[in-house]
Amino acid sequence: MCGLCGAFANADHWSQGGDVALVMPAAERMRQAAAANRVLGARGLKLSVWADRFVLRGPTGKSVVVDHLGALWPAADSLGGRFDPLDLGVMVRLEGAG
Repeated sequence: MCGLCGAFANADHWSQGGDVALVMPAAERMRQAAAANRVLGARGLKLSVWADRFVLRGPTGKSVVVDHLGALWPAADSLGGRFDPLDLGVMVRLEGAG
């Protein structure tokens, strides 16, 4: 993960929408999880929605609670080694999936 993505890992993350005080609808959290899973699946990781948070599960069954997408990539690094969502192989696979 690059340092810029790590800098975004705070309580007021842009992925939560304009007003962080508002609760993000469950459908939007599920859409975000589905989009992230297209990238995470390359490393055997899976993101699911739990209440108003996310749970990231690794290939060994270990899991981490993630508050928002800014905290997702550091958590993915901790479960699956160094993880680069912009890896060329991942990008090619995503483009092929359509």
